[in-house]
Amino acid sequence: MPTNNFVESSFWNFDALFQPQQHPARDSHDTFFLDAPSTTKRLPEDYVERVKQIHETGGYESRGYVYDWKREEANKNLLRTHTTAVSSRMLYQLAQKPFAPKKYFSIDRVFRNEAVDRTHLAEFHQIEGLVCDRGLTLCDLIGVLHDFFSHLGMTKLKFKPAYNPYTEPSMEIFSYHEGFKKWVEVGNSGMFRPEMLRPMGLPEDVQVIAWGLSLERPTMILYGIDNIRDLFGPKVDLGLIKKNSICRLGIN
Repeated sequence: MPTNNFVESSFWNFDALFQPQQHPARDSHDTFFLDAPSTTKRLPEDYVERVKQIHETGGYESRGYVYDWKREEANKNLLRTHTTAVSSRMLYQLAQKPFAPKKYFSIDRVFRNEAVDRTHLAEFHQIEGLVCDRGLTLCDLIGVLHDFFSHLGMTKLKFKPAYNPYTEPSMEIFSYHEGFKKWVEVGNSGMFRPEMLRPMGLPEDVQVIAWGLSLERPTMILYGIDNIRDLFGPKVDLGLIKKNSICRLGIN
């Protein structure tokens, strides 16, 4: 998926994902909002109106959130908090054509306004994947995740029920970290909700399974690194980079 800049509108980052405008993730303590340009002027108006309706009054057997949705909130620009903002754009584009099954993958930088410690940074890289097809179930998602992470050398996985505004059911993904000697969360996953997919125009029998993880945490598990700042940021040891070979997973 093309991700050619880091600036995104709140509409694609939050609203299109059925994330309510009063959600705490949309607070300035969690998200970096831009001063200039502070707002976007380019949104698909007919789709914006359908998203507004699903938030305010529901649809597709949903009650919505029953609040007054504000366009000025959706127009705000920010540094994207997840690459799912790109997924929402791609799925909307897919919905404008006769449906055909698709798989999308992305790797790019995201930004969170949170405290820095040995497992968290204010900016990091997210890996995202999604499969869009008819007849998909949670069993398909679990199978894909086991296959996906096994190619990264991570075979000890656990799944925990979770909540996301845009997926139901949702699962957090944990992998055992030999260095920490404990289970570490490495990603999140779920099936995109009808409240997200149907306003885009995707057929009612189409489901989307999706997952996202940071690039840094699985790398820490693979190489036994216990501080994320040893991988990314100004404190990285360049000698570590020079002496390690380039990763060529899946390339013969």
